[in-house]
Amino acid sequence: MLNMCKKLIRFCTLTEKCAIFATVMAVIKTRKKLVDVARQLFAKNGLENTTMNDIAQASGKGRRTLYTYFKSKEDIYWAVIEEELDIMSERMNAVASQKMEPEDKLVELIYTHLDCIKEAVQRNGNLRAEFFRNIVMVSKVRKNFDRNERNLFSSIMMEGVQSGRFVVESIPLVVDILHYCIKGLEIPYIYDRLSKGLPSGVSRGIVQKILHKALARNERHVNYYL
Repeated sequence: MLNMCKKLIRFCTLTEKCAIFATVMAVIKTRKKLVDVARQLFAKNGLENTTMNDIAQASGKGRRTLYTYFKSKEDIYWAVIEEELDIMSERMNAVASQKMEPEDKLVELIYTHLDCIKEAVQRNGNLRAEFFRNIVMVSKVRKNFDRNERNLFSSIMMEGVQSGRFVVESIPLVVDILHYCIKGLEIPYIYDRLSKGLPSGVSRGIVQKILHKALARNERHVNYYL
């Protein structure tokens, strides 16, 4: 919708542009409100025990407006998941933009990923059961997030290689391995089964050592958390 508006707006007067912009912002605001209300109801009652009527009444927007944006509560559920993934991407992009050594940045990205998904699952209460029950569908929805994460890892590894800190024969292969390893750690991390009883600083130091052994050229470059 935004791309279409950008094309049309070039031929509009200033007044028309303002009107179009106001309409688009109203649509975005309404959709966000519906998603936020649905998230709260899903978290409280679960997906199965929440109806479209519940969402319409709680949002104060009415059934007609709700069905204009979403065909079913399942559509809203996926919108909730997508919004959570957008939040995760924003936080990971923020980490990637910080000035720090590439090996440190990789560690921060790994823990930001794990912390974000744990917070998202915990924040959504009864929705977490649906999250795990529909893990295959969730994987399809998170394609954009996964692509963004891979791009961040690739960029950081390229930075490390160009600066002489990393030795990586195949960045795409290493990125895939790292990406899928992190995905495999999500559920154990959410349930606190990963490094149980081990202080956070110690576990981060161990992760950094593993990355250093796998990627780094020179030991004096590593800056341990320990």
